[in-house]
Amino acid sequence: MIHNLSNNNTIFNQFVAELRDVNVQNDSMRFRRNLERMGEVFAYEISKTLVFNDSKIQTPLGEANCNLIKDQPVIATILRAGLPLHIGLLNYFDKAQNAFVSAYRRHHKDNSFEIALEYVACPDLTDKTLILCDPMLATGSSMVLTYNALLERGKPKHTHIVTAIASIQGVNHVKALLPNNDITLWCGAIDEELTAHAYIVPGLGDAGDLAFGSKL
Repeated sequence: MIHNLSNNNTIFNQFVAELRDVNVQNDSMRFRRNLERMGEVFAYEISKTLVFNDSKIQTPLGEANCNLIKDQPVIATILRAGLPLHIGLLNYFDKAQNAFVSAYRRHHKDNSFEIALEYVACPDLTDKTLILCDPMLATGSSMVLTYNALLERGKPKHTHIVTAIASIQGVNHVKALLPNNDITLWCGAIDEELTAHAYIVPGLGDAGDLAFGSKL
């Protein structure tokens, strides 16, 4: 299932607009905060799909019935660009376990590149709900590679993939290579074009550089 939150007329679209706007992007703190706020909205929407138990809570004046999440999810992020989105998810799923994956583009002299993984830190995922976030879903290759690497830590009962901006090509790549019944894709927006250098158009640029500064 694919959810494109920008299809709805909500305040969420303001966060997407500011992420894209070149006149706002130069404020890196604002950029990070908008990704964080998007993560909070995604967390709220994902929470509606989880299993809840009826629980009794003791107040100073009596007992209150509250529906609480039965099993906390595991939140995973692809470093470094995914960190603000991860924090937004964690603000709401504050009891969740966490996983971190380092993935990058290894460029070659002919201008081609491959996705490489360097580091994975993850708890046991067996029968857990996994929320895997990365702000940009361009080709989809890093997402597929990361998901398959995380499967070595156990098979989740369901995975929610969260991204701020996706390309149609990236969405189709994920749909083709990941199990449809076990995956839900949450997008802030889905764009039509992907350049030869795998940049989404109109997109927003390099999310990692905009959030944390340029790299060599």
